[in-house]
Amino acid sequence: MCLIVFNWQPSEKRMLTLASNRDEFYARPSQNAHFWDDYPNIFGGRDLKMKGTWLATSKNMRLAAITNYRSPSSQTFSRSRGEIPFLFLNSTLSAIDYAQKIPKREFAGFNVILFDGKDLVYCHNQKNSSNEYDAATILPAGHYGLSNHLLNTPWPKVKKTKNALEKIDILNNNAEISQHLLSALQNTETANDNQLPNTGVGLGTERLLSSAFITSPVYGTRTSTIIIVEKLAVTSPYAGQVFFHERQYLKNVNQFNDQVHTITPTTLQT
Repeated sequence: MCLIVFNWQPSEKRMLTLASNRDEFYARPSQNAHFWDDYPNIFGGRDLKMKGTWLATSKNMRLAAITNYRSPSSQTFSRSRGEIPFLFLNSTLSAIDYAQKIPKREFAGFNVILFDGKDLVYCHNQKNSSNEYDAATILPAGHYGLSNHLLNTPWPKVKKTKNALEKIDILNNNAEISQHLLSALQNTETANDNQLPNTGVGLGTERLLSSAFITSPVYGTRTSTIIIVEKLAVTSPYAGQVFFHERQYLKNVNQFNDQVHTITPTTLQT
């Protein structure tokens, strides 16, 4: 998962609206969103190499999404970052308690968004200027963007895609919101060289990775996902329903398959 933008409004009926692109090597095996046979509480995509996930939700209205932190390093790690959302979805801990217990030094660089049905938490494992890990953060209401740096780092594709959140309040329903955000996720425009970050991967790769939708011979955007979490009731602080729209790309931005689901605490309606 390399791009996530989201509108977090915990006091509103539509409390969380999230749009994301998963960028990955085409050769890495994975499954599209589904209820997992071995963990039937989880609904989402699955990495078949390490058995974790980049983005998933659950019947008990939890949600987790993770991105890599781009920082080239020769260090290897025995644990996959996809464990972090997977284990959270199977946990009974609150999002903030879980985030505080993640063994950050055991994973390569990551950013993770955790939703426990009430609170939304952001956590990463980059050390600060004091050589310490920052605490996890319970997020206040607002619009947010995340790629392969820290939350709201103003990379060009984060800023462009995040702008699409400004229009969702004037749209009539979840289907319209989803199509609007999918269009933003399919933007193939690359940034000007003077806008590019320097993350140590070289100018050519920085250009390639600067668009919301990425395509190359071996690596690119494989999945776009829109998730809309609605409250149980207007007066409730808890989630009661998840709209989940996943678009799987076959070869490029114009060739894809869609699946749309509504997940409630006890049922899945297709």
